[in-house]
Amino acid sequence: MNIRPRRNRKSEAIRNLVQETHLSVEQLVYPLFLVDGKNIRAEVPSLPGNYRLSIDEAMRTIGQCVSKNLMNFILFPSVHEKLKDKEATYGSHAENFYLKIASEIKAAFPETTLISDVAMDPYSSDGHDGLVIDGKIDNDKTLPILGKMAVAQAQAGFDILGPSDMMDGRVGVIRMALDKAGFSNTSIMSYTAKYASAFYGPFRDALESAPKAGDKKTYQMNPANKREALIEAALDSAEGADYLMVKPALNYLDVIHLIKENTNLPVAAYHVSGECAMLMAACKNGWLNYDYAMPETLLCIKRAGADIIISYFAKDFADMLA
Repeated sequence: MNIRPRRNRKSEAIRNLVQETHLSVEQLVYPLFLVDGKNIRAEVPSLPGNYRLSIDEAMRTIGQCVSKNLMNFILFPSVHEKLKDKEATYGSHAENFYLKIASEIKAAFPETTLISDVAMDPYSSDGHDGLVIDGKIDNDKTLPILGKMAVAQAQAGFDILGPSDMMDGRVGVIRMALDKAGFSNTSIMSYTAKYASAFYGPFRDALESAPKAGDKKTYQMNPANKREALIEAALDSAEGADYLMVKPALNYLDVIHLIKENTNLPVAAYHVSGECAMLMAACKNGWLNYDYAMPETLLCIKRAGADIIISYFAKDFADMLA
């Protein structure tokens, strides 16, 4: 045999020499759930090892991450029900604890990258990403609310804003609002292909943000569709997005690859809570080895085409490298 592929696998040094895909901690983003108060570190039962954190605990966690070169964080607020209303006004309120915590983190760790969540659902009494009128999501009346929220987040010091709502036209409205307010350097990471997935359960447990009625299928994408993601990617790019995101990641590796092959923008993948919880459960039961399965999972998302990976495993991966 003249061709023997195994010759390139015969030692670890040679395997590393010809390795096609490389994953580094600098390409990872760690999600954090934030709550108002102090000395709060409440574990999310359906997502072991992840917590609702008050500002002091969030600072401690971020300090640990920074010491391991994990510098990128996406922040989500867990908001008390009494602060929620139909128009999600607390989302842009000057006393919003989420905005205050972001400012404090940025002051303490200016070298970090903070990514926000732009959507109504954390602050909405209806639990939806858009404004509910007569039982339906009003796309166009939602957009000014998102624009106002985006400006408030930029003022708080977020480096990148993450519109997760899937309303039509929201990237353009947010871009115009940011530019008008003097935040032309604030980036937008659009949730471009966010699917109406069954794998968001632990996340919704953490934030207590599930819809009070109905579901999100009129604005999040149908899991059966792939080509539709290219429509969303083209629109977000034209409207001023700086990054395009696919969510979830593992069950949508083909969509990650498709968007990567059809855009010049950086592609992010959100390795969502349900995907991570499944692997955690299998490892806890002894069916898989976490030290091998976790990095392989992240590597496969990278191989599919993701430039950036948002994952609840980011801190563990950083610890492993360290």
